[in-house]
Amino acid sequence: MTEGRERLVKTSVYLEEEILDALKELAEEYSRETGRTWSTGAVIRVALSEFFSRRGRIL
Repeated sequence: MTEGRERLVKTSVYLEEEILDALKELAEEYSRETGRTWSTGAVIRVALSEFFSRRGRIL
């Protein structure tokens, strides 16, 4: 494992089609804005990080 990188664990989740479409759109938007490729998984991780931080849990 490279220093500074987190270990990711593959998992499956069930999402409504509209949410998956929105995640794909955000990934494309972030990719255009940053010039780096964003996956839907990366967008989910950002969204979950924000959710947990709002709940007072910094992971």
